[in-house]
Amino acid sequence: MKELTKAEEQVMQYLWNIGKGFLKDIVDQYPDPKPAYTTISTVIRVLVKKGFIAHNTYGKINEYYPTISKENYTKSFFSKMVNNFFNNSPKQFASFFTRESNLSVAELEELKNMIDQTIKQKKDDK
Repeated sequence: MKELTKAEEQVMQYLWNIGKGFLKDIVDQYPDPKPAYTTISTVIRVLVKKGFIAHNTYGKINEYYPTISKENYTKSFFSKMVNNFFNNSPKQFASFFTRESNLSVAELEELKNMIDQTIKQKKDDK
């Protein structure tokens, strides 16, 4: 899967939030001062070319929608990051994340509980 630039990712975040929409709907998601329609239109054209967005055409107006879910993009993004920066080791990533993210004790406990639940589910599935 191709990577998104910061501008492309921002458009995708807004499109994932609204589900589908016209150029105006996407631009309206931006805080003031809003970028120019032509700027966002260019980013959308690139996203269509990359296959992240498709559209339905009504006359001369396009209604855009994502072709990949936020969840699937996130999985792919993190998988690539773990591969590139942590020798494809989720364990190394988790170790780095827990050491470097300044999590509170409560947040670490919550993560521990989530891991314990996942371990239990995997044992039950056997």
